[in-house]
Amino acid sequence: MSKQWLLAGGIVAALAIGGVTLTRAHDGGVVGVDTEAPDFHAFALAKGDTVDFREEYRGQVTLVNIWATWCAPCRDEMPSMEALYQDYAAKGFKIAAVSIDQGGTDQVRAFVAELHLTFDILHDQSGGIQGLYQTTGVPESFLLDRRGHIVRRLIGSHDWNSPANRDLIDRLLADGS
Repeated sequence: MSKQWLLAGGIVAALAIGGVTLTRAHDGGVVGVDTEAPDFHAFALAKGDTVDFREEYRGQVTLVNIWATWCAPCRDEMPSMEALYQDYAAKGFKIAAVSIDQGGTDQVRAFVAELHLTFDILHDQSGGIQGLYQTTGVPESFLLDRRGHIVRRLIGSHDWNSPANRDLIDRLLADGS
């Protein structure tokens, strides 16, 4: 009986440590609305090199989308993201779509070509961004203001080209701070 209690205690301790680790993955706090988006490094397909998120997107209204090629809901939402990007890119709106596919970039490039995506595609083969952003799955998206603060967090597929989202992005782009 004591071995069972030790095992149960060990499992509870491991879960608690894991939960604390995830919660503290971003400067000791929870990632959510009104918090600063965590910085990360990922391979930018168009540049052929690793980029630092904060350096690359500083001062921009940015949609960070965490996704994978094997994810059907990710595929579903990408056309609305592309339509939104086409209308707002010239106004300073950015999309950083971060693939967490574990393989090389070939499958990611094929996905991008198939859907004719023109926004920034980043690849985090390690999947480390999931811990930093404390995601629960894919797709998961974070809309950031010019200061790099999260103004909206959404889990699952979403119509990014909807009137409500366009209105929100219009307001964020108009805010010069």
